[in-house]
Amino acid sequence: MTTLKTRLTVKRLHPLFVAEVTGIDLTVPVPREDLRTIWDAFNEHQILVFRDQAFDDDSQIAFSRNFGELEMMVAHPGNDWNPGHISIMTNLGKDGNMLPLDHPAMEHRLRNEAWHSDSSFKPVAALASLLAARIVPPVGGNTEFASARAAYADLPAERKAELERLTAVHRITHPDMDEDKGYDDEAKKRHTVTHPLTRVNPVNGRKALYVGAHAQEIVEMPPKEGRRMLDELTAFCTQPQYVYSHHWRDGDAVMWDNRCTLHRATPFDKTRYKRKLHRTTIAGKAPDSAFASMPEPRMASV
Repeated sequence: MTTLKTRLTVKRLHPLFVAEVTGIDLTVPVPREDLRTIWDAFNEHQILVFRDQAFDDDSQIAFSRNFGELEMMVAHPGNDWNPGHISIMTNLGKDGNMLPLDHPAMEHRLRNEAWHSDSSFKPVAALASLLAARIVPPVGGNTEFASARAAYADLPAERKAELERLTAVHRITHPDMDEDKGYDDEAKKRHTVTHPLTRVNPVNGRKALYVGAHAQEIVEMPPKEGRRMLDELTAFCTQPQYVYSHHWRDGDAVMWDNRCTLHRATPFDKTRYKRKLHRTTIAGKAPDSAFASMPEPRMASV
């Protein structure tokens, strides 16, 4: 029996980060050599775009598991308090109709429009996320990505030295919502953690700022002063030269490195257009050096 070879190619889409990977179907078992190419491209480019991927939930979970264990989502209004390995970003209810803007799920999902890194509020933060388009609006609804690695590289040496000594407090709650009803008190307590303000990719040694909406205070700094610094650093990372805006097409899948990028959803007319994307999140490991080499692929049945 002849084994068909894929014609995988990696093409840069932005001067500083982001690449499009073509010539591969991720919905079937992926050859080991192609997984290696994807892993190397992921560490180099931070954001990978795959077109024309006919994922269902099972095949998306199976592909994601090649890179590690999957996170179980935290229970919140956006998933009807029923978490799983798939998180759905949508303005649709279970009946397929558009939800009113004041629905608890819609209000909760507004936090996705703030710059953030997935699961930075967990003791061991996420490695990667894979978001796959099921329904996309014709206008708006882009996802924007910012390279906190490229931003860090442009900082003066003395500023880098200062920041590398600091630790941030990350919380699951949204900093601009005074009464966050999306999580109970136990969840808020369990998901208040600390992480260094800079992170290092163990594969290539490149450093990045680790900021965003979940990073809300600096340890041993007055809360307002720490918050102001974090807001300034997030604003620095999200300057236009560090940002890529992804306009979704049917069948798109985007995989990003949560260790060194920020992302946010952008608005669209939620009362006129439907939007539905499914996300898997690949858990990190402690310490980061656990990802210095490629995990063995499993392509486990789901």
